[in-house]
Amino acid sequence: MTADDCWQVAGTELASRLLLGTAGYPSPQVLAEAIAAAETQVVTVGLRRALAAGGDNGFVAIVREAVQRRRARLLPNTAGCRTAREAVQLACMARELYDTPWLKLEVVGDEHTLQPDPFELLQAAQQLVREGFVVWPYCTDDLVLCRRLLDAGCPVLMPWGAPIGSGQGLLNPFALRTLRERLPGATLIVDAGIGAPSHAAQALELGFDAVLLNSAVAQARDPVAMAGAFRDAVRAGRAAWRAGVMARQDFAVPSTPVGGEPLLVGGAP
Repeated sequence: MTADDCWQVAGTELASRLLLGTAGYPSPQVLAEAIAAAETQVVTVGLRRALAAGGDNGFVAIVREAVQRRRARLLPNTAGCRTAREAVQLACMARELYDTPWLKLEVVGDEHTLQPDPFELLQAAQQLVREGFVVWPYCTDDLVLCRRLLDAGCPVLMPWGAPIGSGQGLLNPFALRTLRERLPGATLIVDAGIGAPSHAAQALELGFDAVLLNSAVAQARDPVAMAGAFRDAVRAGRAAWRAGVMARQDFAVPSTPVGGEPLLVGGAP
């Protein structure tokens, strides 16, 4: 990204528009190399996953080291929470462990789709903002919910593209486009469901500020190469948005308009 195309969250300037998760990688070394290849500046980590075995088993240190090499920021998340109370408790633990007020807020309401619970999510966001957290809420693409989260003080919105880990891409471009149009001043990041670099490019072409993904890189045959592919796709999508993507038409439009008279190129006058 060029210096004139940076974006900000709570006063922190960011250049990279690719945010990366840390779960499910084949090894810590592959994770570190993927973070470097993605050139990301924001890396998410789930506290519950880190403590699943009764201790982080060095995972926190591994992530910290990789992030420090990139001069990136950690974004702890509350993955696995089902209620606002549970999410707030985990958020406070994450702030102590990772020494950051930044938080990706997840409160899931359905076990099958892992869809966010809008009511518990909003309640948790309101409380966490009051307690000084910089809340990045993982939400649906519902316009009313997104407005309520902004009103609560969230500096970022993270609507899903598709169910978490599904790799289906942007299932409802109309809703995402509507969010971008109706919330022109909001920082919007597509989170969840992205499976291919083309999906990430599409999100940036719609005018979204960034994308966050995990499984698409972690589960690739070559995670490091895939991280690089996503890096380039995000840059291309952003460049296309800035250049101005042409409007779609429901009918053919000749790319080379011609007049009503035939013209013989190179013929005699």
